[in-house]
Amino acid sequence: MTSPPDRLLRRLEWRLGRRLDGRLQGNYRTVWHGAGIDFTDLRLYSAEDDVRHIDWNVTARLDEPYVRQYTEDRELTAWLVIDRSASMRFGREKGKESTATELAVAIARLVSRGGNRVGAILFDNLSHRVIPPRGGRDQVLRIAGELLRPAPRGKPGATTDLSAMLHLAATTTAKRRSLVFVMSDFIGDPGWDRPLARLTHRHEVVVVRVVDPAEVELPDLGMILVEDAETGEQLLVDTSDPLLRGRLAEQAGAREDELAAGMRRAGVSAQRITTDQDMLTVLVDMVSRSGRDRR
Repeated sequence: MTSPPDRLLRRLEWRLGRRLDGRLQGNYRTVWHGAGIDFTDLRLYSAEDDVRHIDWNVTARLDEPYVRQYTEDRELTAWLVIDRSASMRFGREKGKESTATELAVAIARLVSRGGNRVGAILFDNLSHRVIPPRGGRDQVLRIAGELLRPAPRGKPGATTDLSAMLHLAATTTAKRRSLVFVMSDFIGDPGWDRPLARLTHRHEVVVVRVVDPAEVELPDLGMILVEDAETGEQLLVDTSDPLLRGRLAEQAGAREDELAAGMRRAGVSAQRITTDQDMLTVLVDMVSRSGRDRR
């Protein structure tokens, strides 16, 4: 009898094979590349170059900007940084936590098929779990098994410390430049943009923001009891009240603007996935965008 992680991985592998194989390039089975460290040559700077690669000593001697070129390391180390706080359990059908789990396992399998290593950092307010990076299908099964375990229940009144999650990611991944996927609903304490910016300075970071449609537009369900997943506060509301729905829509819009501003300050563009979307369609879009960015 197969285990739940194995059943999940087999289902995703079948769908990955059908949807993504034609989009991957050559024998190197992932569009995400490693980051090389071996210096090979110098060339004149062009507008598309990363300014961090400018060789300032040579530039000063020749009075023209030159950049250092490196041999690309085809081995990739990827990290999955996954928010498992209480708010991630929200969702009417397939919740945010389930959506993040499926996407994380699919990414882990896609990356590992190129012979690369993948690790995971599972974070909540009570504890965190670090799975060191390794290669192979067994490693993906290990990550899937940890994600399928129920996350511990947080203390009432506590909100998610997103800064702590991103600081943990930065310290855990400090040894080697990596590809880091950050998956969260970004519901929690403010101030996360600075540690996210520090993480992006060191690594290639892909931010995936997981959203449930009911968080953006409240459905008309009549009188319901709503509960704040982070604080445990409960409130009886009339969802058919147009004034209430209007106020909530304004608040949701303001929060979207605030999150977008935070992402801009951190220098990243977040990939938004909703719980009613097809997860592999989102993954195909991420692969396509990554391929375009590298041209």
